[in-house]
Amino acid sequence: MAPPPNSALPLSQRLLTLAQTLQFAWFVGHLSLLFCIARYSLSYITFNYYSTWAQLSYRTAFVSAAATYGIVVYKAFRARNRAGSKAQTGLLSFAADENVQYLVMALVWLFAPQYPLAMLPFGVYSVFHVATYSRTNLIPTITPPAAVAPPAGTSPSAKPTYKPSALAESIGRFVKEYYDLSMGLVAILEIVLWFRIFGSAIIFTRGSWILLTLYTAFLRARLSQSSFVKYQFQNLSARVDALVGGQGIPPVARQVWETIKNGAKQFHDVTDVGRYLGRGPAPARKSS
Repeated sequence: MAPPPNSALPLSQRLLTLAQTLQFAWFVGHLSLLFCIARYSLSYITFNYYSTWAQLSYRTAFVSAAATYGIVVYKAFRARNRAGSKAQTGLLSFAADENVQYLVMALVWLFAPQYPLAMLPFGVYSVFHVATYSRTNLIPTITPPAAVAPPAGTSPSAKPTYKPSALAESIGRFVKEYYDLSMGLVAILEIVLWFRIFGSAIIFTRGSWILLTLYTAFLRARLSQSSFVKYQFQNLSARVDALVGGQGIPPVARQVWETIKNGAKQFHDVTDVGRYLGRGPAPARKSS
């Protein structure tokens, strides 16, 4: 656990010190994103998709998303410069960073036609980022944790330990219990979104083919980096295999499905960047 703020300072001073950090701006961005999604949802369930408030909420959600991922990318770029990374290696790893990919997609969604489903993966991430920041930074600032008495024989120079508040512990349990389930949900949402864009492309909605190309590249990168996305694709393939393999299904349906699977495998192999660079796929990284 990070050292708590100086409890001798007044609350206003502790909050002011916290608010002056770049990480607090990152937290506010995620909080703003969740607020915008909630506000847009009110317009959506009342069928006011394109009202002034709905459009403002939708666009502001992606401004917030771009800001939060932009902060993370900026910090990573600054860290690479300090480490003296080689230009080529740094550029390749920079492009492979999932935070860069989400930043690019946030900007794409900001200027693309409205796809409400596109907000949800960002929203799920924001729930966990807001929860984690609140547990590790905000709550200890408002209610400084109590110091735990050291056991007998502890060195006087040893760093003191602190007991987190009950609320912070509850948030920690929530994050630990639901993280994997939520990341699986994000993977499902991202795959479903591809089919939603594909449907728009089939009927030649304005700009949909460009958007489909960009999003396909994004989802291909996610497949290489995220075990959750890979699992959901495998699960989807197994379900369709079972469906077309059932009795009464015309042979032509199985042939079409095999053609689709073979085409997808060829696309996967051709677009494997690690294959051309002589290395494995980039390791998955988490936004922080």
